[in-house]
Amino acid sequence: MPQRLSIGATVFLVLTVLLSLYFAYAAVQGPSGILRRIQIQAETAELQTARDTLRTDVARMQNLTRRLSDDYLDLDLLDERAREVLGLLRADEVLLR
Repeated sequence: MPQRLSIGATVFLVLTVLLSLYFAYAAVQGPSGILRRIQIQAETAELQTARDTLRTDVARMQNLTRRLSDDYLDLDLLDERAREVLGLLRADEVLLR
């Protein structure tokens, strides 16, 4: 005849199994779990791409600002901006629409 576990041993076994399941679930789904870590890594990659794009835009703007400053004046850029923003033309040019 097989022996049965005592009530204390059964309760201990059930609690052990339940705690193991809880910790396994928390390791995967919890706020510091594996799935959250993957999500954070994906967000980090997206933010780094956005940061790099913004750095490129800032560098371009700084270059344009420097080229139009009093210390260094790029006449071609000044001419281009005057044409685009103000709609200016030279006296020897004809506008075709």
